[in-house]
Amino acid sequence: MRKIKLSEDLTPISEFRLHTAELVARVKRNRRPLILTQHGRSTAVLEDIQEFEQKTERLELLEAIVMGLRAAENGEVVSHAKAMAELDRLLDA
Repeated sequence: MRKIKLSEDLTPISEFRLHTAELVARVKRNRRPLILTQHGRSTAVLEDIQEFEQKTERLELLEAIVMGLRAAENGEVVSHAKAMAELDRLLDA
């Protein structure tokens, strides 16, 4: 994810309405999110689809890691040999 530059990436929604195509092109080009403001407050984010997909994949991986750590803390683990045997069984099915 690209670092947000508040001096460049905050845009009033009224400006977004007037320059939608240009602002979307800028987001695609620099791959930084555009924060839309309304009445001086942040209200929405426009984000490059590839950046969004990468962020979503990273979040899903982190959630899976946390679930695995919690399972390990609760003793809900199996040996490596048993896990590999189960994967072999699933792949052969």
